[in-house]
Amino acid sequence: MYTGVDIGGSKTLVGVLNDDGVVTEKIRFQTPQNYEDFLKELKKTVASLHTSDFKAGCIAVPGKLDRARGIGEYFGNLPWHNVSIQADAERIFHCPIVIENDANLGALSESMLLPKDKRILYVTISTGIGTGFVFGRTIDPDLVNSEGGHMLLEHHGKLVPWEEFASGRAIVKRFGKKAADITDEAIWHRIAHDLTIGFMELIAITQPDIIIIGGSVGAYLDRFKTFLVEELKQYSNPLIAIPVFQQAARPDEAVLYGCYDLAHEQYGKNN
Repeated sequence: MYTGVDIGGSKTLVGVLNDDGVVTEKIRFQTPQNYEDFLKELKKTVASLHTSDFKAGCIAVPGKLDRARGIGEYFGNLPWHNVSIQADAERIFHCPIVIENDANLGALSESMLLPKDKRILYVTISTGIGTGFVFGRTIDPDLVNSEGGHMLLEHHGKLVPWEEFASGRAIVKRFGKKAADITDEAIWHRIAHDLTIGFMELIAITQPDIIIIGGSVGAYLDRFKTFLVEELKQYSNPLIAIPVFQQAARPDEAVLYGCYDLAHEQYGKNN
């Protein structure tokens, strides 16, 4: 059995997957702001699982990593810095643990469901915005530390990070509603406009074949996809083709499946 932990700015998802990558159990809990409180909650959650014997696992981190030392250096919307998350998780799960950026894992997971020769850009739009790049069903080593949500873009005459005006948190701040509760097409049109600004930059630089949208806002792609594509087409030219956009096949669990894919790749073949 394998385990995956998807740490989000608001909620954390803990999952159990069998040797074939099928989710057999999952539990969510509110992500504490204090790291030590998080470890306590994670330990309590793991103790409540029906499975306790894991071959390996993976922790999905929403931020910057030192993979060589197993350190989570920066966690985006969480105030955790330079924590030994790999070692801490191994003590809780009693198995080898690999750590990776959550958007990279989402990209890896979704790429497994697509042709191997496609260049995939995965964008998770939740509390913040994360980006992951995969080619040949492998996380792109040249872009493994990319943070598209932190691109500085012009907004209301100022240069600000993209996620500050286009993320799920920004949507709630601006419109007073979560994406799940927004049905007004005019509001979705404005949201699509703010997303277009960042997507155009990413497309011009990375030239993906397919863009996969995940996260709590991405789960409602059907409400804003038409507006997004219409806006993007205004900026297309022979040098910058607009790729295919599609919703994550498993929007709530893409990162969890990516945890399995990476852990199984590193540890599954040796057992």
